[in-house]
Amino acid sequence: MPSRPASERPPEVGLPRVVQTARFMARPIQFFERHRRELGETFRVRLLFGPGEFVFVSDPGSLKLLFAADRVNTIAPGRNVVLGPLLGPESLLLQKDAGHLRARRLMLPSFHGERMRAYESTIREVSERALGGWPIGPTFRAMPRMQAITLEVILRAVFGVQDAGLRDALRDGLLAILAETASPAAIGATIAGLRRLPRYRRFARLVERSDALLAAEIAERRRDPDLAGREDILSLLVAARFEDGSQMSDAELRDQLMTLLLAGHETTATGLAWTFDLLIHHPTTLARLTAELADGDRTYLEAVITESLRLRPVVPMTGRLLHEPARLGGYELDPGTVVMAAIGLVHTRADLHEDPYAFRPERFLADGAPETYSWIPFGGGTRRCIGAAFARMEMRVAIETILRSVELRAADPELERPVRRNVTISPANGTRVIASPRADGRLTGG
Repeated sequence: MPSRPASERPPEVGLPRVVQTARFMARPIQFFERHRRELGETFRVRLLFGPGEFVFVSDPGSLKLLFAADRVNTIAPGRNVVLGPLLGPESLLLQKDAGHLRARRLMLPSFHGERMRAYESTIREVSERALGGWPIGPTFRAMPRMQAITLEVILRAVFGVQDAGLRDALRDGLLAILAETASPAAIGATIAGLRRLPRYRRFARLVERSDALLAAEIAERRRDPDLAGREDILSLLVAARFEDGSQMSDAELRDQLMTLLLAGHETTATGLAWTFDLLIHHPTTLARLTAELADGDRTYLEAVITESLRLRPVVPMTGRLLHEPARLGGYELDPGTVVMAAIGLVHTRADLHEDPYAFRPERFLADGAPETYSWIPFGGGTRRCIGAAFARMEMRVAIETILRSVELRAADPELERPVRRNVTISPANGTRVIASPRADGRLTGG
């Protein structure tokens, strides 16, 4: 970043870089909130990775300008660096500029409109089947149960795998890969000198095996004479064509499938776990939701999901590298500055959300949908999460299906503590719950 007088630059966190990095990695939410109290809504952080210096902003005006310039700026350097070896160079999360827009235009129709309704029955079926294995009475962690649901949804609705044996093989391989990427040690896979170590060679073998299974499935899909009648996202992408008439290569399809797995599995499962954590610690809200679902009304459910994603955003930030000067957060920022939209800070601004740390779904009944730049759990601009509508729909169907079958209560008196899990912020103990059969058997209603 070009040198400017200190008075013209955002205030800087006054700690050694190694201390800032350690606190940022260990407890990012607490880190952000502490320095907002000390420095205001816009501040600079110096870390030991990426470009080193980051400017965090959280006011809607700045976010609007930042996201509106997505055709000029690029994603922040180092984004998803841990996942890079798994996602591949054609991943929508990692592509830049024209390549990103080209892939996004091709993929976007698969995630909107009538397409979504085709997946609801799959999500409901997967959720109902998963419930059959839940313990009734003992305490258990909801997070792994949510992960099982979202992974199965990915295999069926996204990958479209119909063969049970192949689905089992893919599930086992992908679970092993996901376990590796969730570990803090996964950063070693991005360092050439460490890739020879046994654990990283094992990771590479796991990816190779899954790639072989996916390659066979892609080849089968290309040969399928009934491809046009299939509704899974892989089939839609195989059939889709770019503006020049060309189609996605096998490598592109593979990278987008792995991207949809990583982006749609862990994040949605985490969103579900947080929603249930909030509900079981607010029994009145849970009772109202259950009663309204019994009447076939999903309005309150939508408000619950919106409020949960506000209070517990799964991904705490998203960044851009400026290629042109911009005035953001009250400061003139030069090209080369990395600006981070602090999602958690946006969502807890008292000037945007009354009583911002309270779980009050009613706020979205009275005020309707949140203003665009006051609620950004899926990011914004042309890089907004392509699966946002799918994720919301999956959360709605899964929550409704679960609450129609079991009553849930908290195993612990306090809300879960947020902790970093790779690129997400997850419940520290996985949302510990106790399930019991519904007193009325099952809910009725639509």
